[in-house]
Amino acid sequence: MTTIITHSDKGILLANKLIEKGLKANILRSPKDYKELWINNEALIFIGALGICIRSIASQLQNKKTDPAVINIDVNGEYVQAVVSGHLGGANNLSKDVANMIGALPVITTVSDSSNLWALDLLPLKFNWTIEYKSSLNKIISDFVNRKPTALLLDIRDKGTLYLETECPEYVKVFFKAEDIDENIFDLILVVSPYIYNFKKQTIYYRPKAIHLGIGCQKNLPIVDFIDLITKDLIAHKISPLSIASIGTADLKKDEKAIIELANKWKIPMCAINSNILAKYDIPNPSEKVEKETGSPSVAEAAAMHMSNNTLLCEKVKAKAGDKYFTYAYAIDTNLERKGWVEIVGAGPGDPELISVRGKRMLQNADYILYAGSLVPRELTAYAKPGCMVESSAKMALKTQIEHMQKFYDRGLYIVRLHTGDPCIYGAIQEQMNIMDQLNWNYHITPGISSFQAAAAALKSQFTIPEKVQTIILTRAEGRTPMPKREELQKLAKSQSTICLFLSASLADKIQSQLLEEYPADTPVAACYKLTWKDEKIYRCQLKDLAQTLHDNNLKMTTMIVVGKAIDNRNGVSKLYDKSFTHAFRKGE
Repeated sequence: MTTIITHSDKGILLANKLIEKGLKANILRSPKDYKELWINNEALIFIGALGICIRSIASQLQNKKTDPAVINIDVNGEYVQAVVSGHLGGANNLSKDVANMIGALPVITTVSDSSNLWALDLLPLKFNWTIEYKSSLNKIISDFVNRKPTALLLDIRDKGTLYLETECPEYVKVFFKAEDIDENIFDLILVVSPYIYNFKKQTIYYRPKAIHLGIGCQKNLPIVDFIDLITKDLIAHKISPLSIASIGTADLKKDEKAIIELANKWKIPMCAINSNILAKYDIPNPSEKVEKETGSPSVAEAAAMHMSNNTLLCEKVKAKAGDKYFTYAYAIDTNLERKGWVEIVGAGPGDPELISVRGKRMLQNADYILYAGSLVPRELTAYAKPGCMVESSAKMALKTQIEHMQKFYDRGLYIVRLHTGDPCIYGAIQEQMNIMDQLNWNYHITPGISSFQAAAAALKSQFTIPEKVQTIILTRAEGRTPMPKREELQKLAKSQSTICLFLSASLADKIQSQLLEEYPADTPVAACYKLTWKDEKIYRCQLKDLAQTLHDNNLKMTTMIVVGKAIDNRNGVSKLYDKSFTHAFRKGE
């Protein structure tokens, strides 16, 4: 709960303005008792003099880890200042949000925030890690914001490590192997890893949920002994229990109390897996006895492999808790493993500023960028870090592209395959993914803005018009690549939807002829050449003049053709702004 506190009429007006702007909060005028407010609120917003705010809360201050966020706004709404719990409690972010609502200036004094440095104690919350440290956290943070030489060890690859690599301060050096770190030259070590190291310098460990634990056991394991033993064994194997992502076992063990209690203690899911699924895995240590009892030659090893989709880090270990035996094995999640990776990135329509934030981070992180040189401007590769290899695939056959990527993949490096627009729309990635699947490569797709979206923006047109056009068709004309009979252009044109034609400008006469079978001759058309590029050109005409327009301007490549009455149409009226229409999101307000 959030409460706004003020002592003046002008403060009440500003408080009501914040509520109108969407801030969910209660308003109190001149409360006498702050104790209950302190206990029951996540945030307190004072409107008035800062001194009044300070005197009001002074007796309630306890601990920055538990105190609510407190911010103060002057009655004129010019400044929003984080007062208490700015960092951990969220007052800094609340100050920025509130300031944005009223056009005020946020006043943030926390060094890491004002210096635009990583907030070391907030990284776990941001990236779903668990923090672990032995020395003083305040001392570590102080050294970091004072720019003491810092080593950053990254053993896994996830959203968080991508952020750290691409937003790295100049006094932080990145390492991927612990043995490469010379502790003598660093004052601080930051580690993102499931593995335990014995660094002598002050160290923060960030523990990602990266390890999947498989367990097989006899009935009625003694709970305390089992939990104690497996915890100590993991630590002995240099694995942090804080990095266990899940526990898996055979479905017939779903009610085993010791495993359930372990999962509850570590606050992770317990997965009971069908024996028929476990039996499919090719495990290193099959057991006839286990197969006889469960229907699978393995429980621990197969469960770990199933949950991680990876090979084992640790093969089956047999242990004894009390008078009962159990086995365990574990594997690292294949999606987090720092090994060869291909990110297929949509570059957008051309303008380097129209790539997604994620796509930009991928380019900044890449060890090798292979971009579609005939369609993607080279300017986009300027985001590459020093030492990154950049090549165009314009003159490469598919086999050559894979061979070039494999040289980097086999070294465990990060590859970006950069395609124009959105790679899933005429991106020619199907064949590449087929080969990557056969090679068992890890890859992922980052979507991009498609040229049809850029066309709508350039034409200042909404491609869907209420009660007139509610469908957008993305297609291409039939050239060397045959079209399925049901998707022939003249058949798609029957709906008279907005049609966006990719890769079709060279077939101008054929396109015009097929579309005229269904569309009126005066249907608006736009030929959009090199959308968002520096030499972008837009040619408007009617459908009957489409072929002539394309021929006259020699438009054959990198041209999006848009057909339909939605172009430049301003006649549609959306129900969204109809007073009688209740928007789904407004119900219950």
